[in-house]
Amino acid sequence: MPFPTTRFSILDRANARRGSSEADALGAVVERAERAEALGYHRFWVAEHHGVPGIVGSAPAVLMAAIAARTGTIRVGSGGIMLPNHQPLVVAEQAATLAALHPGRIDLGVGRSIGFTSAVRDALRSGEEASDRFEADVLELLAYLSGSAAITARPRNHSATPVFVLATGAGVQTAARAGLGVVIGGPALSRRNSNGTIPAVEQYRAHFRPSAWRDTPFVMVSADIAVADTSEAALEQLLPEAHAMAMARTRGEFPPLEPMARGEYASVSAREKKLMDDFLATSVHGTLPEVERRLEQLLSGTGADEVLVSGGAYDQGAQRRSDELLAALFA
Repeated sequence: MPFPTTRFSILDRANARRGSSEADALGAVVERAERAEALGYHRFWVAEHHGVPGIVGSAPAVLMAAIAARTGTIRVGSGGIMLPNHQPLVVAEQAATLAALHPGRIDLGVGRSIGFTSAVRDALRSGEEASDRFEADVLELLAYLSGSAAITARPRNHSATPVFVLATGAGVQTAARAGLGVVIGGPALSRRNSNGTIPAVEQYRAHFRPSAWRDTPFVMVSADIAVADTSEAALEQLLPEAHAMAMARTRGEFPPLEPMARGEYASVSAREKKLMDDFLATSVHGTLPEVERRLEQLLSGTGADEVLVSGGAYDQGAQRRSDELLAALFA
C-alpha cells in the first residue's frame, strides 16, 4: 500500500458507448459507484454536460441522488455543477436536499464552463459572459449554504457541505480567495516550475485565505488513469476517449465511445493524432508499477491531498479491472 495517507476518488462522466443505450450508460455509473465503495474509494463524483452525444450525464444532482441511494458510506458529489448554467440558490437547494437525505456524504464541486455550442448556450440561457460572474456566483452560493444570505435555502443544511472549485485559469484564484478546496487537472498539471512544482498549485497555496469552509489549502489533482495487466492494454483502454476528444475538437461533436485498436490509432489523421497524443500525455496509464511511479511523481510535484481518477473506457470489464488494480495502491 504505497499511498496509505492519500485518498483516491473517482469522477465518472457517464460516457455513452456505441451499441448500448443511454439508459445503460447511467446504470453503469451507479453500478460503478457501488463497486467503488466496496473497493474503498473515498468519493464518487459525476459531471454536467449538455447536448453531447457521447456523454449522458446532464443532471448531476439527479444522478447524485440515485448513487447516494444505492450506496451507504462513499461520499457522493459533482465534478462539477457548472454555475453559469444555474441560479446559485437552486444549486444550494439541490445540495441541501441531498445533504438532508444523506447527511455527511455530499460534496459540491462547481465549475465555470458554459455550453459547448451556441445552440446549447442559447437553450441554457447562458451567453459567453456568463462565466465572467463565476466568482460572484460562488460567493452567493456559499452565502446560501452557510445561511448568511437574505434568503434561507431549504431544507436547512446543518452539516457543512464541502465545496470545491474545478480550477482552470482564474478558478484557482477564486478557490484561494474563497477558502475552498481546489481540483486541478489536464494541461495545468503538465506545466512545471524549474523546481518541479506546478504553477497553478503554487498560486493557489500562496493566495489561500482561511475561511469557514477550510482552515488550510486542499488540493485534489484530477487525471485520466488506466491500469491494466500490460502497458499495451492500459493504452488501449484510453484510446476510445482520446479519439472522441479529438473528434470533438476537429468535428465539433463528442461521439459515443467505440472500440479502437492500436493499429487504428496509428492510422488517424495527423491533426487527430496530435490531439490524441496531447490527451494521452496528460494521462497516467500502464501496469500497476508503472502507474505507481507516475503517481509518485504527480504527488511529489503537487503535494496533493487527494487523487481524482477520471477517464472513461469503452470496455467496462477493463474499467472494472483498472479500478480494482488501482485500489491496491491505497485500500
